[in-house]
Amino acid sequence: MDFWQRYRAIDARDTRFDGQFYTAVRTTGIYCRPSCPARTPKADNVTFYETSAAAHDAGYRACKRCLPEAVPGTPAWNVRSDIAGRAMRLINDGVINRDGVEGLAARLGYSSRQLNRILSHELGAGPLSLARASRAQTARTLLVSTAMKVSDIAFAAGFSSVRQFNETIGEVFAMTPSALRATARHHRSPAATTALTLNLPYREPFDPGVFDFLAVRAIPGIEEGTSTSYARTLRLTHGDARFRVDYDAGAAGRPLVLTIGAVDLRDLAALLSRVRRLLDLDADPVAIDAALAADPRLAAAVARTPGMRMPGAVDPQELLIRAMIGQQITVAAARTALVQLSAAGSASLVPDDGLHRLFPTAAEIAGTGFELLRGPQRRIDAVRRAAAAMASGDLDFGYGDDVRGLEAKLLPLAGVGPWTVGYVAMRVIGAPDVFLANDAAVRNGIRSLAQSPDDATTLAPDFREVSPWRSYATMHLWRAAAAAQAAARKPSLPPRQAPTQNHKQTPKKAKP
Repeated sequence: MDFWQRYRAIDARDTRFDGQFYTAVRTTGIYCRPSCPARTPKADNVTFYETSAAAHDAGYRACKRCLPEAVPGTPAWNVRSDIAGRAMRLINDGVINRDGVEGLAARLGYSSRQLNRILSHELGAGPLSLARASRAQTARTLLVSTAMKVSDIAFAAGFSSVRQFNETIGEVFAMTPSALRATARHHRSPAATTALTLNLPYREPFDPGVFDFLAVRAIPGIEEGTSTSYARTLRLTHGDARFRVDYDAGAAGRPLVLTIGAVDLRDLAALLSRVRRLLDLDADPVAIDAALAADPRLAAAVARTPGMRMPGAVDPQELLIRAMIGQQITVAAARTALVQLSAAGSASLVPDDGLHRLFPTAAEIAGTGFELLRGPQRRIDAVRRAAAAMASGDLDFGYGDDVRGLEAKLLPLAGVGPWTVGYVAMRVIGAPDVFLANDAAVRNGIRSLAQSPDDATTLAPDFREVSPWRSYATMHLWRAAAAAQAAARKPSLPPRQAPTQNHKQTPKKAKP
């Protein structure tokens, strides 16, 4: 977007652009989200920034009226496969908090000086400033949504000391932490539990079908899912955790609620980031749906289910194992195999109701877990070798990769083909433009959504017309195939019988 497109967006107070850029006003010294209700400033006084960190570095403070940090993240980090996009995905996952700028630079293959120069040029702020802005956003969320102690929030958000936390909150928001907490619109009474409950912001519309996708693939003991909720255990850097997300379309305000049952506070920021990635909450559904609806094969599906989300992954290594086991077999068969494999996982340190296990680590699968798998020996051997490579560190991939990087790392593995790489790219790094042309369900979905025989000759079979959103087209095709399959399994109704007569009928006279 150029300057005047952005200026028109803030003049219209368009909520679709919240989190995608920030508006700084020189005469007031503050920056706002595009939908800020304040009077539109003169164009001469406005500067637009790609990130809130850039506005911080330029000397601006957050608006107390619109709270620009309380918005979904920018969808550009998944669309962009350049260094800036890859770096932001890793920063949001807490890499700088764990490994510092040197660790971030090493993962991206640059020196820290080169990385600082690239990010400053592309985003207007260096990696430390970007990480600082991410910490401030996490801290604000915890202050206004929980009754946690301020000192606990400081360390949970990634600050090294309470003093650093207080200084940052004062510089960014021009308020003390207690004053920022007082801005919460809905104060929660402290509950007799250690669980944390947070609202998850997102851009409308939101299609809850992502919960169905996760539910049919859920592994008992590790995951639980319904059409409106999802819960699971997982490992993080400092320990295992448990969370649950509930969706209530009829709830006032934000109908997506995250309940964290257990987590090491040092892992909290990473958990929040991964849950958002899992449900694709930083997507721009209006832009995606507009592009998809232009294709006549998808127009009706988009109209029925606006706001389709692309499920992410909370653990890249786990997702690769699941993809390798699930390729070329049905979802039900893959789930059965994964249930068998889950017995190799260790017991969760935070058992709760039906969630009592953790997905097996790569080392556990490579050691003895592979023996629990059934099926072709070639596939079992491929899973074992991939797990061994991840356990030894020879295979290292994650949120900071791009599609080409994943191809270079994964395609040399036995048992991994283009479908597997594409599926991992969709779910791990949120790649928006993957089309799994050889997927049987995709082909079935195309047939079920076909509007006219002419579509096969006038439109590209790889759906290039909707690029760069073909991953979302794939999601629509999968859903269409599943719906067609469910309809085919539905038993046909018995033939309608003639109504029983309760009165005696008069027999007709025989013809002569």
